[in-house]
Amino acid sequence: MIPRYIVDFDLHALPRMKTKVAIVGAGIAGLYTALQASEYADVVLISKKGLDDSNTRWAQGGIAAVTATSDSPALHRQDTLIAGAGLCSYDAVEVLVNEGPDRLKELIAYGTEFDRDEHGQYALTQEGAHSKRRILHANGDATGAEIVRALSARVMEQPNITVLEHHFAIDVVTQDDECVGVIVRKPDGEIFFLEADATVLATGGAGQLYRYTTNPEIATADGIGIAYRAGARIKDVEFIQFHPTALYYPGAPRFLISEAVRGEGAVLRNTNGERFMDKYHPQKELAPRDVVVRAIVAEMEKANVSHVFLDITHESPDLIRHRFPTIYQFCLQYGLDMVTDWIPVAPACHYIMGGVETDLHGETSTRRLFACGEASCTGVHGANRLASNSLSEAVVFGHRIVRRIKELPPLPQVRPLRVAFERSGRRASQTKEQRIKLQKLMLRYVSVKREEKGLLKALEELERMAQLYEDEPVEREDFELLNLVSAAVLTTRAALLREESRGGHYRNDFPDKDDLIWRKHLVQSIRAGVQEESGNNDVE
Repeated sequence: MIPRYIVDFDLHALPRMKTKVAIVGAGIAGLYTALQASEYADVVLISKKGLDDSNTRWAQGGIAAVTATSDSPALHRQDTLIAGAGLCSYDAVEVLVNEGPDRLKELIAYGTEFDRDEHGQYALTQEGAHSKRRILHANGDATGAEIVRALSARVMEQPNITVLEHHFAIDVVTQDDECVGVIVRKPDGEIFFLEADATVLATGGAGQLYRYTTNPEIATADGIGIAYRAGARIKDVEFIQFHPTALYYPGAPRFLISEAVRGEGAVLRNTNGERFMDKYHPQKELAPRDVVVRAIVAEMEKANVSHVFLDITHESPDLIRHRFPTIYQFCLQYGLDMVTDWIPVAPACHYIMGGVETDLHGETSTRRLFACGEASCTGVHGANRLASNSLSEAVVFGHRIVRRIKELPPLPQVRPLRVAFERSGRRASQTKEQRIKLQKLMLRYVSVKREEKGLLKALEELERMAQLYEDEPVEREDFELLNLVSAAVLTTRAALLREESRGGHYRNDFPDKDDLIWRKHLVQSIRAGVQEESGNNDVE
């Protein structure tokens, strides 16, 4: 049983801090939204580690927005809708493709330096399922790091942004179905209440649900866990994108080998050295990610091996070293030279399409509570995210969130609230053991391919793990585990109910897409359970 709150507190007795806008998370969504909000209000930005520790920092490929005269919002919209496999919100995609270029200009104004070609124009690349070269990148393959650098520097210059590094948002506080602030844990373990007129969850993704992921260790589904406990609606979390090409090499982490490598000409080869993607999709290596992932898994299963190869050795050494300096140097640490060697790769968890459901202004079903970036489900990505749309989504909807917050009336008087549990004891090693157990369950039963028997087994085990809420969380890792358990239960439950295959959700026992029955969304809330909702605004 997942409770409303996961710590004991007395709101009247807690130390208190007040702000107009509280933002949880310091990736592109949190940093950009903080800068936008700071133009008219005081902001408190909460980062559970340092400002440079976020999923955004590891984003390699780039940001998708229409800048070329040969491109158009209509083409960007078409590509996004096709990749989304029938579950994209048309209105949300319209917002993204039409407002993205202006938000890109703001990123540049904030100091982000994107790569340029020899003529001084912004260099554009193409990634899977894009019909045009429309992706801007920075320092070759370090786009996320450059965006974080620029936005972090600008944030630190703003006198009305208070940055709380190494602080952890435990829960949001609600009264009358309205969010009134956040319970925050300091680095020393003390908690306090941050009262806010508006709270934005920009906590990033959920990659740590799986043993193998391109995400950093902080991607623990915190936004989903916090919002679910607060009564907000969680949508489409069965759709998880596994990146086709993560480095698979002894002793190396599952380092992301950007889709842009394939965009610049790299091909996939099986362990016999054969190029195989032409057997699976007419776009070959640039097919939608879910198609490429399943093709790789099929080739691995045929040969009973744990990886395939990515080959870009036919391209010029200068192009490889200049365009992908980060990837090139990282591989070189392990004795792999992209210029001469095929790179062993395998799929790894990369991105969750679903999350905390929002409207077109980023507001959740809980008033004054907003979600932005990967933690949110705006409807842009549908069942499968189009490459490099995520960074655009973060800034487009961050901007809209700030516009909406400006319209909010002042926060009503916050009433006293006391929360206390009778809890059991805990073992010191339990959190680490349980996290590994959860990751193994998800990898085995709720991964690239799923079926009823395994999903039922996983759900039974995960619901048993949810009893961890009876124990007292002490460290940051304890709270993260509780959020991961919540997200794992929600993901597995939705994957079990969706008896079809679509986008990032594939069922061995229901291998076909079923638009007649399943062109709809699964929405879960702590009060109403699971609801099936038609996608009246969804477009194929």
